[in-house]
Amino acid sequence: MSVLADAYDAALFDLDGVVYMGPVAVDGAPEGLRALRDRGTRVGFVTNNAARPPAAVADHLTELGIEASADDVVTSAQAGAQLVADRFGAGARVLAVGGAGVWDALAEVGLVGVRSADDDPVAVLQGFGFDLTWDQLNEAAIAIHRGAHWVATNIDPTRPTDRGLVPGNGAAVDAVRQAVDVEPEVAGKPFRPLVDATVARLGAGNPIFVGDRLDTDIAGAVAAGLDSMLVLTGSHGPGDLVAAGADSRPTHLGYDLRDLLQPARVCQERPGEVSCGEQTAVVDAGRIELVGSPDDRSSAVDALWATATLAWRVADLGRAVDAAPALSVISSLLARR
Repeated sequence: MSVLADAYDAALFDLDGVVYMGPVAVDGAPEGLRALRDRGTRVGFVTNNAARPPAAVADHLTELGIEASADDVVTSAQAGAQLVADRFGAGARVLAVGGAGVWDALAEVGLVGVRSADDDPVAVLQGFGFDLTWDQLNEAAIAIHRGAHWVATNIDPTRPTDRGLVPGNGAAVDAVRQAVDVEPEVAGKPFRPLVDATVARLGAGNPIFVGDRLDTDIAGAVAAGLDSMLVLTGSHGPGDLVAAGADSRPTHLGYDLRDLLQPARVCQERPGEVSCGEQTAVVDAGRIELVGSPDDRSSAVDALWATATLAWRVADLGRAVDAAPALSVISSLLARR
């Protein structure tokens, strides 16, 4: 049986919300990744979370039963440090804001991390850290005021965890932004540096990117010219997908990463309706409704893909559409997990 992954030579995975939720693996992720590797698919892990160095991320993946080495992981801190090194060269002083992932990334490319704006840093590299303090944010603002180039590893407003969404690095970046009059250069998704670095690391010619956020993962894939698959195990759900703009629409949809091991969902489009599998969404008087009802998770995802595709076609014509009737049925079924 031909499956979706067979169309690509590598798969790039976001981590939070796709592979794990904090300390626990997403259901089926270890088995799915193992099966992909058994089929010969190269696997890379791409994370906007800059808190931990790649070796620590790989150790965590290994603890969860997922084969990984530091070389399989590329972090936004690494991409950010490379941006600084390309601009200022090895040996430059950089104010490090964040955790061990930021400090290690700076050292990896020959930069010198410092803790104070009084150490005359030429740049600030700001990333997530579990022990981030207001003092660090204050030093960042002072250094930026003094002319230091500001690089943010990522601007994700939230992070998915096993206990729910919590503030992400973007919240801390916003705190600094309140005190300065410049915008940071951003290394992580949806900007290209992190995705490009991972593609280069794998030597991939035709990779697919798998993520749970439309505004970072999927938009980053679109910006880099890559196909993508949205999964529904993390931050963004059915309503977000239906409302996605052209710059953040995935090529494929799956419930979780194991859908790479299934045939691709293909829509059939006709005037006023879209079908996927046995599920059909129709638009009538500005409302999208389902013909029939999905009865399991797979058919609910089929119905969502048909609904989203139809909503996009209508929206692209400049017309308003209400997908709530279809989404109510789909979301109720998917919530049962």
